[in-house]
Amino acid sequence: MIDESLQTQNQQSKKKGYKDSLKSMDTEETFDLIFYRPIGYMWALLAKSLGITPNVITIASIFLGIGAGICFYFNNIWINIAGVILLVWADSFDSADGQLARMTGQYSRLGRILDGLSGEIWFTAIYVAICLRENHTSHFFMTHLWAIWVFAAITGFFHGIQAAMADYYRQFHLYFLKGKEGSELETAQPLWDQFHALSWKRNFFQKITMGFYANYTTSQEKRTPWMQKLRKTLKEKFGNTIPQWFRDKFRKKSLPLMKYTNILSFNTRSFALFAAILIFQMPWLYFAFEVIVLNIILVYMVVRHEHICKSFVKELQNV
Repeated sequence: MIDESLQTQNQQSKKKGYKDSLKSMDTEETFDLIFYRPIGYMWALLAKSLGITPNVITIASIFLGIGAGICFYFNNIWINIAGVILLVWADSFDSADGQLARMTGQYSRLGRILDGLSGEIWFTAIYVAICLRENHTSHFFMTHLWAIWVFAAITGFFHGIQAAMADYYRQFHLYFLKGKEGSELETAQPLWDQFHALSWKRNFFQKITMGFYANYTTSQEKRTPWMQKLRKTLKEKFGNTIPQWFRDKFRKKSLPLMKYTNILSFNTRSFALFAAILIFQMPWLYFAFEVIVLNIILVYMVVRHEHICKSFVKELQNV
């Protein structure tokens, strides 16, 4: 009986540890919960036992993602499958670094920047590989070498916006769900103040990093005017303590939009990429998917979220 009780306690402890490693059930994607999060949790436990930091895992994921991109250059199904495996491995590390940070409390702004940058590096490598491959295998792109590179540049531009906005809306939702300590929501002006306070001579790398992050946050704010008005109105009405009744109301409205932030994240992109390369054997179709399908979802998500924020601003002004 004692052994059974200890076993039950251990199982409960493991379940709690796994649950605590997640951001929130509101923002988790179903496939992540089924596949990536359990694998990421195992990587995180191993890293914790070896004293490996989240940032080291993030950097390792960058190399795996670049390796995946190289594999997608070759017009060979087995090498392409190896690329799929490497990209899945990279994303399991991307899951693990966040889970490890939550398990150990090793949060840092550098870690957040690296985490966001890692995905951009993966896809930059993949875009370059697709362009080079199409220039060597597609009759149209062999005749018009520039066309696929222009297509890739346009796709990359929209990819950055899609990823940034999906992340911003998730952090905004987490802010109301868990409070400031459970969210990585930032405000651009304090970041620019920190940037200007740093010295190019003494803090060169830190200043570059802060400039990148401040610009990233500024771009998010410019695309969400009603969200910024809502943040300002909440500050004026309630100071730094937003009442629970408002948190609950906002969560209820925002929750249905979390599925769109997840669609604009990694899994849907990877499924489309794998289909374009492995099934259709036309890698350029992935660019079309990002530019057409994901942009439609992006516009819908932004319009819906701005409408929600606008309605709350008007409601608060009448309180």
